[in-house]
Amino acid sequence: MIKPLDNTTVERVRRPVKVLQFGEGNFLRAFVDWQIDIANEKGVTDTAVAVVKPRAGHSRVIDTLQAQDCLYHVCLEGMEHGEPKKISRLVTVIEDAFSPDDRDRFMHYALSPELRIVISNTTEAGIRYETDDVTADIPVTFPGKVTNMLWKRYRHFDGDIDKGLYFICCELIEDNGTKLREFVIRHAREASLGDGFIDWIDKACVFCDSLVDRIVSGFPTDTIDEIKHETGYDDNLVVKGELYHLWAIGGSGYEKVREALPLDKAGLNVLFMPSIKEFRDKKVRILNGSHTGMVAMSLLSGCETVMDAFNNPDINRFINEMVETEVLPMIEGDRDELKSFADGILERFYNPYIRHMLKSIALNSLSKWEARNFDTVKDYFDRNKTVAPHEAMTFAALLALYAPQSGFEPDDNAAHVAWIRDHWNDNDLEATVHSIVSEGGIFVRDFEKEVPGFSAVCARYLSDIRTLGMTETLKKFLKSE
Repeated sequence: MIKPLDNTTVERVRRPVKVLQFGEGNFLRAFVDWQIDIANEKGVTDTAVAVVKPRAGHSRVIDTLQAQDCLYHVCLEGMEHGEPKKISRLVTVIEDAFSPDDRDRFMHYALSPELRIVISNTTEAGIRYETDDVTADIPVTFPGKVTNMLWKRYRHFDGDIDKGLYFICCELIEDNGTKLREFVIRHAREASLGDGFIDWIDKACVFCDSLVDRIVSGFPTDTIDEIKHETGYDDNLVVKGELYHLWAIGGSGYEKVREALPLDKAGLNVLFMPSIKEFRDKKVRILNGSHTGMVAMSLLSGCETVMDAFNNPDINRFINEMVETEVLPMIEGDRDELKSFADGILERFYNPYIRHMLKSIALNSLSKWEARNFDTVKDYFDRNKTVAPHEAMTFAALLALYAPQSGFEPDDNAAHVAWIRDHWNDNDLEATVHSIVSEGGIFVRDFEKEVPGFSAVCARYLSDIRTLGMTETLKKFLKSE
């Protein structure tokens, strides 16, 4: 018999909310919350998590979390020591979930003396500077909300140094915590919140850079009935992922964060260190860059999952060549060690138990491509004085996917998608690409200015995709390389 999943059917330990989490998505629930739940069970931590949606507005996940009293299962599958392994865990660590529209609820946790850690995954589009009224009831941007929250906390506790917060950012951008701190300070200065407040941020708060690694495929639509029967619960928030996990946390003050949230002592693969740069370069450029690079061309080729894409010989060859010839040479470190690391990452794409939907990877692809792929393009140009062909092809495929009448509706910044389609001109694709990368306000960096000729190379590949189709364009590309 399948039971409802809520507090009437599950016994749980009530714990103080010491963690406020910006982000209700699959990844944080299958990665961060899963880890804290394990650490609680092992007696290493004693904390509950309050989850707040990064932006105001309705959320199906928040509604479902509330309906299930914030209970859900994480199902992990993969190969371990050559044998298939499956683990299912009921996660009970989340105490509350809400939208920032609920101001009273939000401030209840933000001003709690027990709160110590703030964790975020607002996607690559979340940590960026935009003009915002940080004194409003609900600032629009994530950095604006953080500034507002800290300002209220600073005044509420009369500048008590012991009431600062420790931030662990999971967004896949370089120096994520460092950038969040930079934008918070900038907001504070522009809003004239005072030197005393800024000094309190410096002394009382910690902004850690972090690197996360676990492939999370999300809600297992195809097997949900089977999972419900296995668990015995009517769980509509099941998250499926791979067995592997890695969390690297570093930067100034990382020792304080380790003391407050010692997940490594629970046997979890969490690494605390002074700097995560080496880890980030390897992981983001290889794993996430490959994911983002393949998603558009794979969707345009009729694939639905990562496995479908890697079963396509041309896409498989393209991604492996891109990593071998363009990505790895731009990363510092021992060549053999990097090659082994890359082989291990690419092998994870073949996990037969993970149905990783390309459409889910395609979320916010514009900012993801800038954060995950453009650094390789820039480094390649600086070293070779030419545009990296494989990476340029991935960007051309992305633009083709976002183009008018592509048949694909991106889950991305609506204004950016509209700008691309409003300024599209098939009769002059080079001008189209140039305007998108340099004039649309879509990207933080000017791709054409930093890599002269980038627009022309992308336009050439884009023209082939628009006339020949993705499949034939890919064959033509591989034959010419």
